[in-house]
Amino acid sequence: MKKERSPLWEWIKAFSIAVVLAIVIREFLITNYVVHGESMMPTIQDGNRLIINKIGYEVSEPDRFDLVVFHANEEEDYIKRVIGLPGDMIEYKNDELYINGEKIEETYLDRYKDEIFNGNLTENFKLEDKTGKVEVPEGYLFLLGDNRRHSYDSRHIGFVPMDQVVGKVNLRYWPIEEFDFSFHK
Repeated sequence: MKKERSPLWEWIKAFSIAVVLAIVIREFLITNYVVHGESMMPTIQDGNRLIINKIGYEVSEPDRFDLVVFHANEEEDYIKRVIGLPGDMIEYKNDELYINGEKIEETYLDRYKDEIFNGNLTENFKLEDKTGKVEVPEGYLFLLGDNRRHSYDSRHIGFVPMDQVVGKVNLRYWPIEEFDFSFHK
């Protein structure tokens, strides 16, 4: 005859499995991120809460215009947009992005550009002017904030090593009325 297990034991077992799963998911698959600052406005606002996919770049490379979170230093993580991939030559002139000599549309900035009354959103520059290199090195990314006038990004800190990228922004879940999972339109 089979011995019946106590309900308390079943609850302890279920709770333990849930805790282990939560730790594995949080540590290796996804994580929560709260935005601090205005460098990604208007796309992402101060205080927005995001879900970051930590495993995606383990199996694939970043795409241009992905939003990523990376370790800026030992204390802080930043959120920025992928502009330059390895091998890219980057230039901005007259508020337009050129990659390898080809003009690339940044439609996600259109709404913000319409709000600017004086001057350009992005100052004119060539990659070499900001980093001393002609192209983005292998294993690195060139990242910019959408709020180009008020973003501390690759123009200031240089290229970001891929091993410092925490992951890709997959979802904004707070505030609920701004729920979104598409950030490069």
